[in-house]
Amino acid sequence: MSLDNLRRRLAKPKTSIQLCLLGIGAGLIAAVLIILFRLTILLVQGMFLDSPDDFTTLPEHQRVLLPVGAALLIALFASLTGFKHYRLGIPFVIYRIKQHYGQMPIWNSVNQFFGGAVALISGFSVGREGPSVHMGATGASILAERLHLPMNAARTLAGCGVAAGIAASFNTPLAAVIFVMEVVLREYKIHIFVPIMLAAVTGALATQYVFGHDLELSLISVSTLSFWHYPFLILCGFVLGAIAFAFNQNLMMIIKTFKPISMFPRLMLAGLLAGLIGYLVPEAMGSGMSAITIAVETPGELQLLTTILIAKLLATIFAIGLGIPGGIIGPVIGLGVLIGTLMAYFAQFISPEVSVAGTYGVLGMAGLLAATLHAPLAALTAVMELTSSPQIVVPAMIVISCAYVTALQVFGNRSIFLQQLDFQGLPYQVSPAKEALQKVGIMEEMEEGFKLLYSDDKEQIRETLSAIDSQTPLIVYDEEHGYRLAEYDLSLISEQSMTITYIELQGLSTQATLADAFDILKDKRSGAVYVYNQKDNKQIMGLLRWDQIRHILTMRNSLL
Repeated sequence: MSLDNLRRRLAKPKTSIQLCLLGIGAGLIAAVLIILFRLTILLVQGMFLDSPDDFTTLPEHQRVLLPVGAALLIALFASLTGFKHYRLGIPFVIYRIKQHYGQMPIWNSVNQFFGGAVALISGFSVGREGPSVHMGATGASILAERLHLPMNAARTLAGCGVAAGIAASFNTPLAAVIFVMEVVLREYKIHIFVPIMLAAVTGALATQYVFGHDLELSLISVSTLSFWHYPFLILCGFVLGAIAFAFNQNLMMIIKTFKPISMFPRLMLAGLLAGLIGYLVPEAMGSGMSAITIAVETPGELQLLTTILIAKLLATIFAIGLGIPGGIIGPVIGLGVLIGTLMAYFAQFISPEVSVAGTYGVLGMAGLLAATLHAPLAALTAVMELTSSPQIVVPAMIVISCAYVTALQVFGNRSIFLQQLDFQGLPYQVSPAKEALQKVGIMEEMEEGFKLLYSDDKEQIRETLSAIDSQTPLIVYDEEHGYRLAEYDLSLISEQSMTITYIELQGLSTQATLADAFDILKDKRSGAVYVYNQKDNKQIMGLLRWDQIRHILTMRNSLL
């Protein structure tokens, strides 16, 4: 199949072998980037740590100097590449997918790779999924750009890159798919779902090939809970919802408070605070695995776990709030396990004969993830995959439901990603009409049976109109007026003459979607646009009228 035929095929909002193969390709590119990212972190940490993400064995002065030096490196690199390229992470990816079909600026991604790697190597309390999502979307964006694919397909491939990035980061392909649909794209459509699913599988398989099959929470032992635990689980859900609200509120408060301060001193302050916390509580450093390990090994040490929890909360809020490049999901998982393990202290009185610390640790993670990110289904699937324990499903559903509803209805909590986007002034909401039209490439609906005339001579235009079929559009071009649609004005037809009317045309490339045409024509609710080859704007490929867009919105919208 030629590239032109491929592009035409992808302009249709339907599942196709071609789109699935491209989804796999995007997933593979994303997986390679994330594998390189993870290997960089592991190799560098291996030079000074006994085990990855465990900073407890470092001398005190190194725990202080490491984050400070890392913050300086991040700030210097960001200043060299330009702080304007410092919008990073999942919120920025959501914005680019919603407003720019997932096209990712390269320098932002370079900042994300370097800054995210340095932050994770040096023990900042951030997750690797933020850089993974950003780089996954970038890899897919590069593929779509190189092949000059229609923007509706580029948008789908961006979702594929995000899914592969999360799957390659946590080895959770199903949770990755649900996360993309629930948080990033915020819609469920079959023709989008299938390639994203294949991309997630590709990301997970590539990760398993390099890093093995071990899951993040495989060290946690999950036991079956009796019915008598369920009332307490409801209470735990309420508490987790309240904590999620407090976490989001305090994180946004830090972001808003330090916004007037320039980026360089902000990053240096983040480094100093991380160094201070690392000096006092080294277990709070890192993405969260160190805290999870301690919670699993010493579930009865309430004072230690409480100290780590408080320190981890502060470390996470200040690191992300002050602009350290990293994700929020990794630390939230660690915090959730700590909170759940502390709750297990009270749950053990319900069934003293069974160890429930691991089970409650997993449930704490699920509830906090669901309420913080507004992603209940993604949290549930993540728990199922990370533990490989079917007996956790019903308790997790109870905790997630209670935590999510409590955070949403009692406290009015919103997704932390959307709060960040609102504060940054990055639009992410798209009207239902435009969202439906974004799924269809303009090549799918354009009229190709047109006549093109390079002349402004009225008699020649009149003769051409008389010679062609009444259903064939006539596009005329001259230097003064550009491209115009010429047609008889049916309201002014007389026996003596037929008046010609002209409609000015704006051009769109064959990569555009119907949403781009809608933006041009929506004010007048009439007119048309011409479609040109993206490689040669002088080659006219077709014509799209407002009536065609209106028909799709009124008659076929439900199909999209």
